[in-house]
Amino acid sequence: MDISVFFKPINVEQISNEYNYLPNQLGDTIKKYEKLNEFPSLEECRIAIIGVKEGRGALDNEGCALAPDIIRKYLYKLWGLGNQFQIIDLGNIEAGHTLDDTYFALHSTIETLVKDNIIPVILGGGHDLTYACYKGYENLEQLVNLVVIDCDFNLGFIDQNIDAQTYLSKIIMHQPNYLFNFSNIGYQTYLVDPNAVELMDKLFFDCYRLGPVRANIEETEPIVRNADIVSFDISAVRMADAPGNYNAGPNGFSGEEYCQIARYAGLSDKVTSVGFYEYNPTFDNREFTASLTAQAIWCFIEGVTQRKNDNPSALNPNFLKYRVFISENKHEIIFYKSNKSDRWWMEVPYPNNKSKYERHHLVPCSYSDYQTACNEIIPDKWWQTYQKLI
Repeated sequence: MDISVFFKPINVEQISNEYNYLPNQLGDTIKKYEKLNEFPSLEECRIAIIGVKEGRGALDNEGCALAPDIIRKYLYKLWGLGNQFQIIDLGNIEAGHTLDDTYFALHSTIETLVKDNIIPVILGGGHDLTYACYKGYENLEQLVNLVVIDCDFNLGFIDQNIDAQTYLSKIIMHQPNYLFNFSNIGYQTYLVDPNAVELMDKLFFDCYRLGPVRANIEETEPIVRNADIVSFDISAVRMADAPGNYNAGPNGFSGEEYCQIARYAGLSDKVTSVGFYEYNPTFDNREFTASLTAQAIWCFIEGVTQRKNDNPSALNPNFLKYRVFISENKHEIIFYKSNKSDRWWMEVPYPNNKSKYERHHLVPCSYSDYQTACNEIIPDKWWQTYQKLI
């Protein structure tokens, strides 16, 4: 598909007064769509930046449609990361006649880029755009994992129209269903309906409260390592660090923690798209939130430059294999540890006649999961995955 029809070029002079960027600043190294009918070639492209100027689905936060160019203003000022691969800024998808028109443009673009092994970095826009991103995987004929960094689940009710507070229910109920696992990182209990927490548990989805996550931020690494799609909502960050959002609250991640999770997403060999949503310049004091979002994107890109191409298997000499027998349940859990990155995976058995689960039976985990198994306790990640595979 010719995705160029969906994009409008960007005006770098309007975005920033510092048009003449210095060598190695991202504004100098990123190839940009600046002139109409001169859409850049995607050959040798590794990362594609996509602005989506759509805020109609962002309840009380419609100004987030203005976010992409403000984020670029700060992103282009940051120093580059070498010339390991080509980054292209494809410009902006303007709001369509209807929300569905915008969704169509975005999911068609995501599908085309992912098929070509290009990682889309989406500058939203409302968080409901995650639904369009998910639809971009519909024709790829594989089950996918979605990880969302947000203070809420955004489930809503199935009979409600889709928006930033209901998009997840639309993803879960979408047919054909190709969602294997959903994980939320950083939800705040007092903002979430207890029935929603119970539903997540029944679906064997992974939801992690803000407090325990902040106490051990490194444990988010295996969670995002298991994702195909990672979606960031800026409302997950506390207002003191990110005021640029109508729904900003007093509690949440710090700016450093937000960037750390973004870097973990970049390091994952499995992540094939990422989106940053709900930044609203209207509420942004001195554009702090735009600067933070730009730095989180930088951290994601840095992570991509440091990917290890770890593919655990019994025959891979770069991995150590550990067997742990759980006597009470009569389960043997096989762990793999990478000699290249020191990262861990555990193997979950699946029926031989269900080949569609093949890419999901090796579950990223941490050393603490291995220690849990050594104490003859089945790790939660193993059990939840096993329930979905049988």
